[in-house]
Amino acid sequence: MLSLDQLRELVAAGTVDTVLVAITDMQGRLQGKRCDAEYFLNEVVPHATEACNYLLAVDVDMNTVDGYELSSWERGYGDFVLRPDFATLRRVPWQEGTALVIADVEWISGGAVPVSPRQVLRRQLDRLAERGLAAFVGTELEFIVFEDTYEQAWNRGYAGLTPANQYNVDYSMLGTGRIEPLLRRIRREMTGAGMYVESAKGECNPGQQEIAFRYTDALATCDNHSIYKTGAKEIAAQEGKSLTFMAKYNEREGNSCHIHVSLRSAEGEAVLAGDRPGGFSKLMEHFIAGQLACLREFTYFLAPNINSYKRFVPGSFAPTAVAWGTDNRTCALRVVGHGGSLRVENRVPGGDVNPYLAVAALIAAGLHGIEHELPLEPELSGNAYTSDKPTVPATLREAAGLLAGSERAMAAFGEDVVAHYLNAANVELTAYDAAVTDWERVRGFERL
Repeated sequence: MLSLDQLRELVAAGTVDTVLVAITDMQGRLQGKRCDAEYFLNEVVPHATEACNYLLAVDVDMNTVDGYELSSWERGYGDFVLRPDFATLRRVPWQEGTALVIADVEWISGGAVPVSPRQVLRRQLDRLAERGLAAFVGTELEFIVFEDTYEQAWNRGYAGLTPANQYNVDYSMLGTGRIEPLLRRIRREMTGAGMYVESAKGECNPGQQEIAFRYTDALATCDNHSIYKTGAKEIAAQEGKSLTFMAKYNEREGNSCHIHVSLRSAEGEAVLAGDRPGGFSKLMEHFIAGQLACLREFTYFLAPNINSYKRFVPGSFAPTAVAWGTDNRTCALRVVGHGGSLRVENRVPGGDVNPYLAVAALIAAGLHGIEHELPLEPELSGNAYTSDKPTVPATLREAAGLLAGSERAMAAFGEDVVAHYLNAANVELTAYDAAVTDWERVRGFERL
């Protein structure tokens, strides 16, 4: 991490010549500008910079789409302000002479843009702070590595690619050793970008890996998550490989993004542990109860794409049941740790999740439970896949419908945010409904 004074010294020495000013868009991608370092110091630092406001009103292909209040042809697709958060300033070791800063999105006339993912999270963190609480978060991202370059993968329609491992290498030292040069580069260069790397391990799907980072405050975790996803892809490309975080690349195990959440007081004291059953505090009981009560209605923020819902298969380690259990990986909510480390792991999100929106949803759900003092149902013991518990929405269409009718979402996020992201869901559904897939061609070209 860098202070502005340190950046000035690096620029004066010729060590840094480029500063990336980035936001995270609705799809969870870094978007922004590569600024000359002198220009950044002279102009962006005192005055911020601007970008077209369509960055928060496009689909994954960067197509302009209708239905957004924020930005449209009728509104002229004007600019908004990218206001650097200098607490996020850091080196980018995988790009020569480069630093990066995350920006908040503001209107030209002043004030935050409420539908910006980082602002959606800030609003929920402010609600927590009003209660004297702060959220600490860790995200666990899985990805699949391929021997093919991104260009080769594109030209092949992302089919017939060669995974970096040929079989299940879950926890295998031999399996991770096969691609350790890539994994080591990612670990070391993320450390150089200010992140605290814990470990790397193999996963079940051929070529699948996970690199874990130490938890920190919620906003910093989400910033780091977005930078890591972009950086890992860029490093893989430099190594002549490709990797994907998509939730379900094939019919085997999907890429998860388990999110661990704990709460602390303003003084830094862990507040989820207590003298109630399971070592819980009353606050912990309400927090979990809120997660359960809101999970189905808030699932869109945890699973924002058509493909996200392909993960939810019984027996796949991706959850289907809206239930909680102590160290039970078959439940949507898994409680782990004890004492100061007691926390809730939400197992619904996949690798395609937007971390700001997901963490905002988890906090909003927990606050719902706390504010209404919801009682906690008994934990589920055994196999949640075969239980009679309510289930996670099975499709994006179902999740969007639940969000559209959610008074809890309206109360927590505001009508503008809900409307904005419902439009994003409808854009995806419309595109998917119009698509003719490989599956349809294989089944229907000759035999129907």
